[in-house]
Amino acid sequence: MNKNNHLNQKINNLLLCVLCFSSFSLFSQEIPKQYIAHYVEDSLRIDGKDDDKSWNGVQWTDYFIDIEGEKIPKYKTQVKMVWDAKYLYFFAKLKEPHVWGDITKRDAVIFHNNDFEIFVDPTGDTHNYLEFEINALNTVWDLLLTKPYGQGGVVVNNWDIKGLKTAVDVKGTLNNSADIDTYWTIEIAIPWTALLETSNVRRIPANKFWRVNFSRVHWDHTIENGEYQKKKDDQGKKLPEYNWVWSPQGVISMHKPNKWGYVYFSDKKVDDGFEWEIPKDEYIKWYLYDLYYSTRHQISKSSTSSMVLESKEVLGKLIVPKVEKHRSGWNIWAISPFTNKTLIIKEDGKFSSNEEKK
Repeated sequence: MNKNNHLNQKINNLLLCVLCFSSFSLFSQEIPKQYIAHYVEDSLRIDGKDDDKSWNGVQWTDYFIDIEGEKIPKYKTQVKMVWDAKYLYFFAKLKEPHVWGDITKRDAVIFHNNDFEIFVDPTGDTHNYLEFEINALNTVWDLLLTKPYGQGGVVVNNWDIKGLKTAVDVKGTLNNSADIDTYWTIEIAIPWTALLETSNVRRIPANKFWRVNFSRVHWDHTIENGEYQKKKDDQGKKLPEYNWVWSPQGVISMHKPNKWGYVYFSDKKVDDGFEWEIPKDEYIKWYLYDLYYSTRHQISKSSTSSMVLESKEVLGKLIVPKVEKHRSGWNIWAISPFTNKTLIIKEDGKFSSNEEKK
């Protein structure tokens, strides 16, 4: 190695260390929301109402919050979930004084209307996840993403959820600007067969968890000649939409699956009572993703084959993350002191883990 190359390598390492220290200092992962979805035996009639026996006593999620966190939305939104041997069920309630929509074509960009959205990552590796959107007219958009847009993800828009059941009920009148509505509710049944085909998961996740989040897009409106129109600014440009979510993303993007909430699928009934905690390895995973997003460009430019990143104490244990470069890319990885697993994030953001040999 000549003197110039040696100097450049030292500079790259120094910049990376500075960047890692900055990431370490700023890291303060907000714990994602969690929810326990219970098993039900009685079948549900999908009609947009929660008066079926299976919905009795089912807990609601926390109220939605602004996608970046902290700010309280103008209107309240909540969701609840149950599951059986065939379907995963969702029921959402959206407070809204004016329920309206005009998109009627399936797989159109539904969030151009006020809508409700579901995101599901069965494996928690942030790749090959499901997005589902629905408006007040019961028009849906279902799609798959191979990975987040920021990592070059491809949208599979021609994928449809086979056997999907949806219904919308409005407490008020749809598309009637002359009155004031109260809320609209959405009931959804997604077959497990469709959910499982998006990943390598082969069985219903009884007593396991998936990463899930929910979003509500809301547009300010005006009424012109009795018709709803999106509100515009003084220059005639449409005002930006509001994004309200169950588990805050920290940024205006739903496509960071590492920030989504946790849904645990208990095989116990609602009235049996059950508690669940997020596994300790997930806390390490949050830190690794924080490092990944804050250092990935610098790592890609670095000429060193391996390096140690800033250590951090997680749940009382010191985590020592490392970077390893190889022919096809690079990894950020660390060994969990809780499970002895090696937790790995590849250069494209995909997560994996494996048991460390003793």
